[in-house]
Amino acid sequence: MNHRSKIYVDGAWTPSTGSETTQVVNAATEQVMGSTPAGTAEDVDRAVTAARRAFADWSQTPAEQRAKLLDRAVEALLDRQTELATLISQEVGMPYLHSNLIQVGLPVMSFATAAELARSYAFTEQQHNSLVVREPIGVVGAITPWNYPLHQIAAKIAPALATGCTVVLKPSEVAPLNAFVLADILHEVGLPDGVFNLVSGKGTVVGEAIAAHPEVDMVSFTGSTRAGRRVAELAAATVKRVALELGGKSPLIVLDDADLTAAVTRGVTACFLNTGQTCSALTRLIVPRARLAEAEQIAKTVAEAIPVGDPFQPGTVLGPVISDRQRETVRDYIRRGIEEGARLVTGGTEPPQSLDTGYYVQPTVFSDTTRDMAIVQEEIFGPVLVIQAYDDEDDAIRIANDTPYGLNAGVFSADLDRAQHVARRIRSGQVEINGAPWNHHAPFGGYKQSGTGRELGTHGLEEFLETKAIQLP
Repeated sequence: MNHRSKIYVDGAWTPSTGSETTQVVNAATEQVMGSTPAGTAEDVDRAVTAARRAFADWSQTPAEQRAKLLDRAVEALLDRQTELATLISQEVGMPYLHSNLIQVGLPVMSFATAAELARSYAFTEQQHNSLVVREPIGVVGAITPWNYPLHQIAAKIAPALATGCTVVLKPSEVAPLNAFVLADILHEVGLPDGVFNLVSGKGTVVGEAIAAHPEVDMVSFTGSTRAGRRVAELAAATVKRVALELGGKSPLIVLDDADLTAAVTRGVTACFLNTGQTCSALTRLIVPRARLAEAEQIAKTVAEAIPVGDPFQPGTVLGPVISDRQRETVRDYIRRGIEEGARLVTGGTEPPQSLDTGYYVQPTVFSDTTRDMAIVQEEIFGPVLVIQAYDDEDDAIRIANDTPYGLNAGVFSADLDRAQHVARRIRSGQVEINGAPWNHHAPFGGYKQSGTGRELGTHGLEEFLETKAIQLP
């Protein structure tokens, strides 16, 4: 059992002012694996007060000194990589091999990149007779989700710390234990008191208290579009900066000259990564109408060959979804798809064979869909792929852009110039061509209701900076 009884405020583990706790459940066994305090608005106020006090010194700490502390965090994360990957696989359900590479590997990269940028970024530059200074925005409230819990935390707090900001973190109450390990690490590497604070608890209590707090200068939120609207609404009262990384319903356009097998295989695997619990998952496969039947057969073959099971069993590719609630949400979408007239190519609402324990969902593929269906327009956050047919290139682009979201997209073509031309017409924050690898240094974020602002790399660092012009005589 991994029971955490205290929150981390002003450099110390301290009791919450509340008396309730939140249980953490292993996604594969359905057994309680730990608990964390259900924090209060009073806890948030204590954490923000500590962060505000610490900001005066931390913001003036030389960038090289901040970078060295981030370097130490990288080393400590690597030392505890196996422990963290195991913990996150239990919390979230991602297979251990993927957790080791992604759930811990990406946070390591975030801290390493932040350290590098702290050393190399031009925080001051001369423009004519002005000295343009980029300064830390202040106290940052970070509110993070459960699907890539440590990655989303690191993508916010590493650049915030690198710029000289102080942080109050609210991790997801569904998968919070990894955040407590990170707090241990930041304490051990010598981060000054109050620079980083952790208050666990519900979004409706702790998250809303952070978003509304007058001494929080910026809120960085990752989660659902519905919750993002609420964060922005609360933050507007004090006109604080808000960065939102929200939902997606991302398309993969397969042009008529593409290798269909390679494209559809990529579409299925990209949709089902982390059991579909990925905001940037390519959940809509857009194929030429003349090749629809062929695409369906390839998708069916690939989906049915995916090993589903225990995250710690060698060879497992698809683990459980994170909770019973999420499983029922995904099953409801599958039912709605069938009721609304979509054709089930493979999968369904029944649990995978011999997997009655654990929050498992069959890899599911739909075809014969129309734009008004919920499974086409809404983010499902589970292993459900929708195939859509198009008549020509303009039609494919229209279909790709025909949702409220714009987070990620993909294009497959034998002609790279053509693929880039299509990519430029898709309204999304990222577009991959022919399955190109994700770039941790590139800006990540969305158009439309997928959010505002960018994370990662230089663009992510700049989210935490204010700009000042000092006019020189």
